[in-house]
Amino acid sequence: MRFLLDAEQRAFAGSLDAMLTAADTPSVVRDWSRGEHTSGRALWSRLAEAGVFALAVPEEYGGLGPRPVELAVAFVELGRHAVPGPLVETVAAAAVLAALNDTGPAERLLPALSSGESAATLATGPYALDADMADVRLTVAARDTELRLAPPPGRPHPSLDPARRLFEPAPGGELLAAGPQVAEAVAHGLTWARLATSAQCLGGGLALLDRTVAYVRQRTQFGVPIGSFQAVKHQLADAKTALEFARPLLFGAALSMTPADVAAAKVTASEAAYATARTALQLHGAIGYTAEYDLSLWLTRARALRTAWGGPEECRALVLSSGDRRW
Repeated sequence: MRFLLDAEQRAFAGSLDAMLTAADTPSVVRDWSRGEHTSGRALWSRLAEAGVFALAVPEEYGGLGPRPVELAVAFVELGRHAVPGPLVETVAAAAVLAALNDTGPAERLLPALSSGESAATLATGPYALDADMADVRLTVAARDTELRLAPPPGRPHPSLDPARRLFEPAPGGELLAAGPQVAEAVAHGLTWARLATSAQCLGGGLALLDRTVAYVRQRTQFGVPIGSFQAVKHQLADAKTALEFARPLLFGAALSMTPADVAAAKVTASEAAYATARTALQLHGAIGYTAEYDLSLWLTRARALRTAWGGPEECRALVLSSGDRRW
């Protein structure tokens, strides 16, 4: 089966690519890593104007969605440019709020998330991403039976990716919803989070591959570009194959939105991006280890996203439990 974007979707991806290229996202990422959010907030507003966050919000709450295919298109570009911030978390929070039986929290919070006026984070475990800049901090407690609006957090914890700032959710906060409906809504939000993360992984992997191909054409050994060596070609071909295999799984999952399909896309895209990151690091040599070199922004992101919203083992277990024995 072939998954080809239509003209409108390709134009959407192209417009985001042009916007993000002009935004000089590496400098935005470095600002964000230091806790300086001004440039990131400005970029967030531009993404909202382009309709990125509205794709996860139903029309009755001021959004354009739910439109998971277009959301995947957008997040491939966000991953390609390593855009920082609680992007996935805002999508997940929107999905959780929209899935609640009680429409009160959705009516109150979703319009601002759709317009970009607010950013959200969602903590289903010990940490909340970018809780210091998020306006809406959702926490799930009491064995997934309580959804709360948490107060501001304390100091950040060390993170593998400096641009992914981790905070312990502050205890307490306003109770938004309670009961079994919370667990169901959180499961729905997790599916959306994994889809968006898969798309980010694919985009990040493609960026790593493009940068590495450009580098091996310039770097020389024995008087010739190292890209002419057969071993280098094989490594890059393997990375390209893995990423291209992940692409149809991603868009197939966006069409079906079943938890198993999305989990399959997550493990495939994240493993492909991680393998591409390792290849990129090896072919760049020592320069790839330096934080000052832009490649590091994608290297650390690929490693962090590999386990975000469900690592390979968890996603494979979900696929296997669904009866799909290909994994």
